[in-house]
Amino acid sequence: MQPQVAERPVSLAFVDDHPAVLAGMTSIFSAEDDFMVVGQGASAEDAIALAATHRPDVMFLDLSMPGDVVGAIRVITNTFRPTKVVILTAYSSVQSAIKVLDAGAMGFVLKGNSFDDLFEAVQSVLRDEVYVTRKYFAEVMALLRNKSETPESPRLNVREIQIIKHLANARTNREIAQALSVNEQTVKNYMSGLMTKLKARNRVEVVIAAEKYIN
Repeated sequence: MQPQVAERPVSLAFVDDHPAVLAGMTSIFSAEDDFMVVGQGASAEDAIALAATHRPDVMFLDLSMPGDVVGAIRVITNTFRPTKVVILTAYSSVQSAIKVLDAGAMGFVLKGNSFDDLFEAVQSVLRDEVYVTRKYFAEVMALLRNKSETPESPRLNVREIQIIKHLANARTNREIAQALSVNEQTVKNYMSGLMTKLKARNRVEVVIAAEKYIN
């Protein structure tokens, strides 16, 4: 499966306290010309240091490694943008997925997932789309929806509602643009406006925050 990426190699960093995982991830992505591994680490502190030094496009973090991983996610996603964080974990907990997404991670992938899933996760987060392993996506969305409590309903125009409905069907920006006969940049502009209006950090939160107003 060939990733849809920019012309320059996508820079990656892997942080996991299991050397075999680091070696495997590095081997998998280094075999692809579209990727460049810029660093490795074994703790939450290493993750922050790597983000500060290399500003990788995507950083894979192990959820159970030493240190405050959730805290590291917050620091990296708030301070070292545009680095995207993807959690790679052996623990299949929906609650863990909710926790890291709330902290700012863009992806949640199980270590038992296929190589194609890893590549798809990278593709998704580079498009500013949240990626959750398919096994748990529906449940994660349901839990996030239950947590969403907005005191006042923002006013959404017709075009914004159209875009949100496409987002709810997992459409990419390009697919939405084609469906609405507009260019992709226009969709991105609407997305930025929706995220501000709905106080959302990503596409999943946009759908959740707006769902009660468009159904």
